[in-house]
Amino acid sequence: MTDERQGEQLWAALGALPRGSGVIVRHYSLDCPARRTLIARIRKIARARRLALVVAGSAQGANAARADGFHTRSPHIGPRALLRTAAVHSLTELRAAERIGADLIFLSPAFATESHPGTRPLSHMRFSRLVRETPIPVIALGGMNARRARALRRFGIYGWAGIGALTPKPCQEDR
Repeated sequence: MTDERQGEQLWAALGALPRGSGVIVRHYSLDCPARRTLIARIRKIARARRLALVVAGSAQGANAARADGFHTRSPHIGPRALLRTAAVHSLTELRAAERIGADLIFLSPAFATESHPGTRPLSHMRFSRLVRETPIPVIALGGMNARRARALRRFGIYGWAGIGALTPKPCQEDR
């Protein structure tokens, strides 16, 4: 997942993604022209590295960006031709994702996360119950890294996502 906090480290993070994985472009604070430019640059890298490109927002925005899919919390169903991912934080949102026919869900927060400071993570019991409650593949999100993903495998997660996990930290002298 991309985020404004990554800055120029975004490009190194994209380079660290394993082939066959994907990137969800968020960058909500950018104006439309800047966001389109960013998405075009990411799309070029994604195509070259065989990464799925998903754009946060509407199906129309994903189509305009020539993305593979869209990521939403909206109850609206997008075109079947696009990969449809949904953010899920509760059983209610899980059921909504099932109703819209989501292809993947991003269940969060699995752990405490810098993206949402102060937000209480799901307990392991609640997290595992939500994973078991759905036939949709679950991607763990929130404070994730490879070690934590291995620990959550026992709950049946399909994979994991992060913002900071693959983003190189700037050197102290760069600050």
